[in-house]
Amino acid sequence: MATKWSTTLIPTARQAPADAVVPSHQLMLRAGLIHKLGSGVYTYLPLGLRALQKAMQIVREEMDNAGGVEILMPTLQPIELWEQTGRREAYGDNLFVVKDRHGRIQALGPTHEEIITELCGAYIESYRDLPKTLYQIQTKFRDEFRPRFGVLRSREFQMKDAYSFHLNLDGPGGLSEAYDTIYAAYCRIFERCGVPYEIVEAEAGPIGGNASHEFMVPSPTGEDFILKSDKGNYAANVEKCEIGPRPQNLEADPTGDLEAVNTPDCPGIEDVCTFFKKQLKTKLKTQNMLKTLVCKAGDTWVIGVVRGDHDLNEAKLRQAAGLGSLEMADEKEARDAGFAIGFVGPHVAVGRDDVQLFVDPDAAQGGFWVTGANQVDHHVKHFNWTREVIAAGAKVTVADIRNALDGDPSPKEDGGILQMTKGIEVGHVFKLGDKYTKALKIEVADESNERVNPIMGCYGIGVNRILASAIEREGGSDDNGIIWPTSLAPYQVVITPIKYEGQAAQVADQLAAELEAKGVDVLIDDRDERPGVKFKDADLIGIPYRITLGDKALAEQSVELKARDGSNGPKGELVKIDAVVAQLVDALK
Repeated sequence: MATKWSTTLIPTARQAPADAVVPSHQLMLRAGLIHKLGSGVYTYLPLGLRALQKAMQIVREEMDNAGGVEILMPTLQPIELWEQTGRREAYGDNLFVVKDRHGRIQALGPTHEEIITELCGAYIESYRDLPKTLYQIQTKFRDEFRPRFGVLRSREFQMKDAYSFHLNLDGPGGLSEAYDTIYAAYCRIFERCGVPYEIVEAEAGPIGGNASHEFMVPSPTGEDFILKSDKGNYAANVEKCEIGPRPQNLEADPTGDLEAVNTPDCPGIEDVCTFFKKQLKTKLKTQNMLKTLVCKAGDTWVIGVVRGDHDLNEAKLRQAAGLGSLEMADEKEARDAGFAIGFVGPHVAVGRDDVQLFVDPDAAQGGFWVTGANQVDHHVKHFNWTREVIAAGAKVTVADIRNALDGDPSPKEDGGILQMTKGIEVGHVFKLGDKYTKALKIEVADESNERVNPIMGCYGIGVNRILASAIEREGGSDDNGIIWPTSLAPYQVVITPIKYEGQAAQVADQLAAELEAKGVDVLIDDRDERPGVKFKDADLIGIPYRITLGDKALAEQSVELKARDGSNGPKGELVKIDAVVAQLVDALK
């Protein structure tokens, strides 16, 4: 039986709260899809839940077709597993933890790598049990510092995460084969959900692994930056994006004696530039400064130097240094070790065997620089790489260690230029290798009966984000409200009698029954409201097709059929009652 508006819960609103700034957040609240309970925590109301369940069903169907088997893992996770893999520290404050009555600490799962690996260890004993691909759709928790943009970044959310186990990387049954299979399944999922997507190379982050790709929905409201070559043969997120060849020349003749300058109250690059302009009457630009950042890996200090108008990429620096992990140095620890944080210059590496020094090509140009003096409240001018660092005996490595920018050369060396856009991450796939099985000491017997660590793949989809992305996509909304893809729409058709009584009610019920018999989801707007209110609400919640039943059209055995996306005109079209069901079924295919 078709749902009637009066019997469900659809609390539409004309205005969104002031803190809702992106279209998906505003419209999901205004259309009555979600209700905000607290910061980053939402109740899914009937319309929102129906849309969410439709996205989940598409995900399930394609994961099943890709050979996945659905399970459901617990949200509560023993903290000891996270400590074994080293991820408790890596996740930091983003990890929700709770304590039971016995004082034992449990994590509220933000992801399930540890739990699936423990499960593998319990039941997978040999190569004969491999490969295996298991997935779930589960509630995840992350203690976001600043949850914003509605369900695009929340503290509690729905994720489909899948994990595959293999004996080998390549060949039949290998990780690469599963990776490609699920990669293709993701393409089908997003196509069926009606969201445009781009696939970009990505940094694995705290999940780990040596290869990963993100599925991005292009959107100006996205939090992720994507760089694409104008040649169309390269795309990566900003954390992963490589930069093409640039001049590298540490050799240079001195341009003036190194001169220390007292720069009080100048903790930042811009502050220094302002000081030079006002106090020294010198027009210093950020691109004429060196930014020196101190990181730590075990007992080794790793220093990265970039131009003042550029940002250090920690992942690139870690890779350049050949390290498994790297983090920004603790300020107190660094000061105790002789680094004047905020005022460090590259020449701090001179005479220190415990320092690895890396410089980005754009900063490795010899010449005239202003940089930190390795003394609080002091900078130096006329810094010269040859004189201050190389001739002084310090070893320096030139490497791509900064974030790429719009206009940088593509790494493909074909003359391409990188162009920056923004996107919403909706899916992410990883080749994890043996990171988790080795850390948790999970072994299986190979063909020679040797005990080996199986290797893993990890594949995630943010289901909530699919809904938000469908709204944020180009054409996903207009001034009147949401424009749903038919595959995700809470209802595909809304039947709107001007008054739900007499002949109009009979025709509404008849059409609803016929449509539902054809597998179409139907909502009947039986409210005692003005037609204008009904029409505005239908447009706001974004149902793809509206059938309007008015006395004049009914007298001619007709109804008004209007497509929400305007494809059949701004006012719709008159269709005979006995033809409208067939026309809609055909349109919804």
